[in-house]
Amino acid sequence: MSDSDYLTRAEAVLAAIERTLDTTQVDIEFERSGNVLTLEFENKSKIIVNLQPPMREIWIAAKAGGFHFRLIDGAWRDTRGGTEFFAALSDYATQQAGEPLHFAL
Repeated sequence: MSDSDYLTRAEAVLAAIERTLDTTQVDIEFERSGNVLTLEFENKSKIIVNLQPPMREIWIAAKAGGFHFRLIDGAWRDTRGGTEFFAALSDYATQQAGEPLHFAL
């Protein structure tokens, strides 16, 4: 995958997260600064999603821990457990929000 292809695909992930946050009824503040998207929940906990171009990965930092995702067979997968990115983010955000949240591309 070229650098350009990585950035196009990774930016689409951040844009999809922002679209979901714009339409959800759950109280989540979010801020984007370059390649970093910070979600702040009502309880003041945070999830940080950031792009890692040198590694061609997307990282999530949440209360559940730190996770690295790499594009494998067309899906962003956790490099340790193989969990799909949006499924993992939905789970972590649901845990921190205390309400169901669903993210998808």
